[in-house]
Amino acid sequence: MRLDLNKLDHLIAVAEEGSVTRAAARLHLSQQALSTSIRVLEREVGVPLLERGTAGVTVLPAGAALIEDARVLNGMARAALRRARQTGRGETRTLRIGHTPAVTGDELVTLLAPVTDAHPDVTPEIHQRYPSELTAALLAGDLDLGLCRGMAPAHGLTRTTLGHQRLHMAVACDHPLAARTSVALPELAQESFLVWGDPGRSGYTDLLVDHCRDAGFEPETARTLRQGTPPVTAVIGTRHIAFVTTPPGPAAGGKAHVLPLEPPIHAPLHALYLPQTTCPSRTTFLTHVRL
Repeated sequence: MRLDLNKLDHLIAVAEEGSVTRAAARLHLSQQALSTSIRVLEREVGVPLLERGTAGVTVLPAGAALIEDARVLNGMARAALRRARQTGRGETRTLRIGHTPAVTGDELVTLLAPVTDAHPDVTPEIHQRYPSELTAALLAGDLDLGLCRGMAPAHGLTRTTLGHQRLHMAVACDHPLAARTSVALPELAQESFLVWGDPGRSGYTDLLVDHCRDAGFEPETARTLRQGTPPVTAVIGTRHIAFVTTPPGPAAGGKAHVLPLEPPIHAPLHALYLPQTTCPSRTTFLTHVRL
């Protein structure tokens, strides 16, 4: 039996909308056509996928399992079509890279330099995405590679560690710590740490909190309001401090200062991707980039 990708799209839409009516409007189908498609899919699979009720539609365990794999299959199909079209048209090798705010633009420039130097035919396209958006884009086949720190790979994605980078501490230029030449993590037990995701909901935040716990204290954290901006800028105009990978010294036009942590601590740089897809430019990147 072969699964129909269109029917899988229909199942995903109903699950996401929680309603056949809303899903039909989203897909520009009649409710009858969509309901028929779902019933045919359930007959093909051999088990119920959805439970219909007066309050809407509930996804059953079998439906949830199929949807997880369906998202991967759809991404693979889109990636295969894109590669075939690029090959047939003789287009340049494009590498679509997404990165979370935890990975800065400057770091990307450094990472890409050996790749583009050795393979000038590879053209990078850079897109900043929040973690949930990055995962969705990778699964949909809209990105070839995602760079992040501490994100657990969603079902269907593979994660590889490119290396580890040293963490430093950013403070505002008028913060009392700005006059220091270095700082030890245990000295910061009474400080408030800016983070980009709440503890328990962000793998990178949990990694940073674990560093503090290893140093002997439970950190006070606050989620920055400056989402999407370079991490080193988050402390400007505040009394908070923040972990960054920016090199020590003045930063952000002198409005922030970065202190080395002694002894050193590190954070991983991870790459996420759909392993079943073929992407020569991604293979080139992963071969050349190691920190």
